[in-house]
Amino acid sequence: MQRYKDSIYFMALKMVNNKEDAMDLTVETFAKAFDKLDKYQPDFAFSTWLFRVATNNCIDFIRKKKLNTMSLHGMVDDDGDERPMQIKTDDLNPEEFSIKKQQTQELKALVDSLPQRYRNLITLRYFDELSYEEISVQLSLPLGTVKAQLFRAKYLLGNIINRRNRNDI
Repeated sequence: MQRYKDSIYFMALKMVNNKEDAMDLTVETFAKAFDKLDKYQPDFAFSTWLFRVATNNCIDFIRKKKLNTMSLHGMVDDDGDERPMQIKTDDLNPEEFSIKKQQTQELKALVDSLPQRYRNLITLRYFDELSYEEISVQLSLPLGTVKAQLFRAKYLLGNIINRRNRNDI
């Protein structure tokens, strides 16, 4: 662990640009690697496998956080003068918040009309934002089964939405 700790930390820091998050991701990487050690194939370098675990861990973190990055080059114009940045906030105004909340409630009502196993999968994946692997572990299902059933759940949900839209017209 000591041998790779700094390298994993700096790779995570480069990806997430936050010291605390990078440290957390480093610890999580070693925990996940230890947990999945049985999947390591000795034919390949351990460091390559460990860095792949770390990279995937960081990607999952970024997806969950939905980090938006911006180039610092946008802060200076062609003449070298500083230019004020126009940064749109991710915060919703009250009207947008109300609309989004209503849409989420409507979607949850449609999801509730699915059979229980599909409802659980949709909720875990899209409302709780779990990865396929996390869902697989939580439901004690093979990863392939989770993917196939999620595909089926989205298909069924799409049919429900299409029927609803046809009835609204």
